Amino acid sequence: MKLIGPKIWNLLGFRPTGDIGPLTFYTSQRNAIVWFPKSPPLAPPSYLQIVQRNRFRTTAKRWTELPEIERQNWETVSKKAKLTINGYNLFVWYALRDGEQTVQALADRYNIQLLPLNWSIFA
Repeated sequence: MKLIGPKIWNLLGFRPTGDIGPLTFYTSQRNAIVWFPKSPPLAPPSYLQIVQRNRFRTTAKRWTELPEIERQNWETVSKKAKLTINGYNLFVWYALRDGEQTVQALADRYNIQLLPLNWSIFA
């Protein structure tokens, strides 16, 4: 494990997290960038990990299947609401967290059609 001082990287806007190539990065509590060689998992994924990965995969597929105008509506709502996430991330949150009431409230506030979608949330 190696610590890299945060000042130089912060000046460059470099805040790596996760796996990048053969290395794993994260930011420590001391605000230092820590990196080490990526290691393979010691056990195969659990049933719940597989289920969650499939939920993400299905949600991403449904996003790509939306017509362009609907994807633009999600982006517009996220921008008008000044959210720190984009339309895709709002869509993923809605699909995985059952955020229908929140998303409907945003859509009503900005008078943009987001719901109902032509699929069940958890189907």
